[in-house]
This record gives sequence, structure tokens and C-alpha cells, in this order.
Amino acid sequence: MYPELFRFNVPEFLRFLLPDQLVVFTYGFCIALGIITSYLYASYQAKKQLNVPKEVMTNLLVFIVIAAVLGGKVFFFLENPAYYFNHFNVFLRSFSSGFVFYGSLLFAIPTMIFFFRYQNLPVLQMFDIMAVTAAIVQAFGRMGCFFAGCCHGVPTNSIFGVTFTNPLCSADPKNVPLHPTQLYEVLMLVVIAMLLSFYKKRKKFHGELFLIYLVLYAVGRSIIEIYRGDDARGFLFGGTLSHSQFIAIIVFIAALFVYINLYRKEKKKRFDITINQEKQNEP
Repeated sequence: MYPELFRFNVPEFLRFLLPDQLVVFTYGFCIALGIITSYLYASYQAKKQLNVPKEVMTNLLVFIVIAAVLGGKVFFFLENPAYYFNHFNVFLRSFSSGFVFYGSLLFAIPTMIFFFRYQNLPVLQMFDIMAVTAAIVQAFGRMGCFFAGCCHGVPTNSIFGVTFTNPLCSADPKNVPLHPTQLYEVLMLVVIAMLLSFYKKRKKFHGELFLIYLVLYAVGRSIIEIYRGDDARGFLFGGTLSHSQFIAIIVFIAALFVYINLYRKEKKKRFDITINQEKQNEP
């Protein structure tokens, strides 16, 4: 599609510091939009629900961005460690794309737990806010993938096929209709965000929204992976599962396990409250 949003010439008085031209990549621009949008949403909800100061959310943003970048690049490296170990310059240059979402997520979760506890914030309630926040920034990120041509699908003759022709994009092959798996994921994430927003007033316990997000995304991502055509993302078990499908299975099982435990605790808590109320009402 359009991996480069625009180029511009650097003023002559700055060329001793910068190259003659600077490029604004569409992928990075979409990520920036996602970060800004998700930050505004999270700040508003945290202030509204828990009276969290905006400066605290700003600090959280910084920590999450750092963790997400590190995690995304580490997992990207692990997709083909032998190649990137011998071509580390390629790995370092790939910041116009080249991130693994699950890596970002798995690094961001412990970072958020540490931050919430350090700031004496209710961890599970904050995670519920971060559920929709994650879906928002992720959707923008996948739009960036679409414009960059990375994370594309396999060739298709269906009406959904998109042909990538820009020689600078990452799609391979070009000039052939491919499943726009990036857009499939954007649609999935928009639906997840809407469902979570609708359900948040009906949730049974704190932390439920984030766990639902993890489960729904794991299922949807596993299905979308079937139509992915970028083989560089790595496979396991003789090509049976992609790296992301394998991680999705682990995340699904872990989230389901935590969900069941938190649900049981909440159910027992409500039962104990009911029993105590009945005892107090006895003559």
C-alpha cells in the first residue's frame, strides 16, 4: 500500500545533524495515533472511575511504550534468532515494522502490575480499563501493518483480496491479490472493543474485561493466522502452529484459568455477604 506517508527535505542549517531527507513511515504514524487515542481513552476512564490523576496515566504510558517496544522486538528476534543474530543491522533497521504484538503484551502486563501496585491503584480495575485501551492501540497498529504491507495474508481469488503494488512495501508476493489479514484483525479488534464497552457495566468481577479481551483475541488471532502468508513469523511442531498460535493457546488457557478462579472468589464473596445479611436480619 503506502509504507511511506511522506518525505520532506531537511533545512540546510540542520543537515549537519540530520540527513538531507526525512521519511515519515505510515506504520509509525498509525502507532503514534493509536498511542494518543488509547491514552486519551485510558486517562478519561481512569479519572472517571477511580479519580486517577492524568500525570499518573502519563507516566504509565511511558512505561508501557518502553515495555511494548522491548517485548515486540525481542519476540520479533525470536522468530528467526539465527538470521537476526548474524544480521543484527537488519534487526535494528526494522523499526518501520517488525514488532510482535504478543511480545509487547507479555512485556506490558507485568510492567502494568508493577506500576499499579507501586502507585497503590486497584490492579484488576485498572486492567479492565486497559482492556479497551489495548484493543484501540492494537487496531491502529494493524492499520499501520496494512499500509506497510507486513503481516499480510496468503494469495486469494475472493472478493476480499488486496493487491500490494508499492515496491517499498513488505508484502511478498506483490501484484497478487492477498487476504488483508491486517484489516481482518482491525475489524476483530473494533468488535472486541465495542463488546467490552457494552459489557463493562454488567461485568461480574473486576478484571473480567481484560480476561475476556485476552480470550477473544486469542481465539480470533488463531483463526486469522490460518490466512497469514508471511512465513517469516515462524512456526513450531513441523509447521503445525505459528509462533502466535502457540502463544495464543497458552494465553487462552492462562486467561481461562484466572477467569474461573476470580469468578469463584467473587461468587463465594457474594454468598458470604448474603449469609451475613440474612443473619443480621434474623429477629
